Amino acid sequence: MFFHIRELEVRPKLFDTTIAPGAIDYQDAKLRQQSPLRAVGEAKLVMGALGEIRVSGHITVTMEADCDRCLEPAPVPIDEEFSLFYRPVTDGFGDEKEIDSGEAEMGFYEDDGVELNDVVREFVLLSMPMQRVCREDCKGICPKCGQNRNLKECGCAQAQNDHRWAALKSLK
Repeated sequence: MFFHIRELEVRPKLFDTTIAPGAIDYQDAKLRQQSPLRAVGEAKLVMGALGEIRVSGHITVTMEADCDRCLEPAPVPIDEEFSLFYRPVTDGFGDEKEIDSGEAEMGFYEDDGVELNDVVREFVLLSMPMQRVCREDCKGICPKCGQNRNLKECGCAQAQNDHRWAALKSLK
């Protein structure tokens, strides 16, 4: 769904759509959409701002990412409200210039508007946790043999402390 700037000048545009897995390219091979994504909300022009579009609403989806500890699939449910702002790209945007803190939290669009799939992709990527784990008590992979410690204890000896740091322990 495309939010055309000329249509938004007349009235806000409501949306209630479901996007199937695979329809959005998240540009991350470790991130997969597991359930249909449902997005409900509205797109409208911000009064007093030239061409600034606000897209807000609610997203529900289950994403899947590789666990950062054991590399097994880790489900990441997203069920959140969102509000994103977009401003048109102006001439000379490619030149270096200082931006204020408000512009740092704003997206930019080219041509005549904003595509909903782009908005949804951006919000999903912003909603993903920094560390993706399959469960809080995930034991990870053994650094010596590569065994997934959640499935079976490998019996490898734990790494010995580096003797070069021993002098620092006496500083307590």
